[in-house]
Amino acid sequence: MSSPSPPFRIGLGYDSHRLGPGGPLRIGGIDIEQASDGVHAIGHSDADVLLHALTDALLGAIAAADIGRLFPDDAEVNRGRDSRDFVAAAIEKVHETGYAIGNVDAVILAQRPKMAPHIDDMRNAVASMLGCPIDSIGLKAKTGEGVDAVGRSEAIAARVIVMLIRN
Repeated sequence: MSSPSPPFRIGLGYDSHRLGPGGPLRIGGIDIEQASDGVHAIGHSDADVLLHALTDALLGAIAAADIGRLFPDDAEVNRGRDSRDFVAAAIEKVHETGYAIGNVDAVILAQRPKMAPHIDDMRNAVASMLGCPIDSIGLKAKTGEGVDAVGRSEAIAARVIVMLIRN
């Protein structure tokens, strides 16, 4: 038995990846070129932590299967795959259930490289992917202050919350 759909739905997403030498580092659908300390996120796909967390937040808001079940990391088709594909599939499912993006709020957790110079580009990219105005996308970055794997520059992570509005 299903109940009437609520006017709002909220989803929470989280992702993390180990960092290693090389590059570029892709976050929010853009490549972040770095100086001599180049790092990249290690993963089966392009390892874009922000888009992976966004995908899970969108899917979670509609109580759908998570990114790992829809795009398994042991499937060859997902090797090196552009995470924008994951977001596109999630937003399609959101629209199929009768919802639209209300807003997104996200935090990138990274000791390095500095995210501040890239925040506006990432916000624009995410807004474009979701088909919503840029003022619906909140994005911040925090360092690990030397604590844990993020603070030691061994990992990068992202947390995302989305609010969906019933059409």
